Amino acid sequence: MELLLVILIGVLYAAGIYLMFRRSMVRLLLGLILLGNGANLLIFLMGDIAKGKPPIIKAGASVFTDVYADPVPQSLILTAIVISFGLQSFAIILLKRIYLLTGSDDLDTLNTHDKDI
Repeated sequence: MELLLVILIGVLYAAGIYLMFRRSMVRLLLGLILLGNGANLLIFLMGDIAKGKPPIIKAGASVFTDVYADPVPQSLILTAIVISFGLQSFAIILLKRIYLLTGSDDLDTLNTHDKDI
């Protein structure tokens, strides 16, 4: 299972970087989304995949005695998902506005100073 996740993370990173090198703004945004998902999977994988109980210490005990699932990577991933959703929604609206004003999503045509955005 972990080897499959490592391969998937590599594919997401490679596809994200490849899309970010394209000239289209939409592909740039899709590349950022893929990189974000790859980073989330990497955090999940580094948090160790273990089936276990919730991290609750029983009454009268001072340490964990059973195998428990670490909640920190899960909370980091949840926070990253929420932040990336906000960033993606802002970027989609910004891309739509730029496309309506310029008529193109090519990054090379945006370098002109003829139009005020």
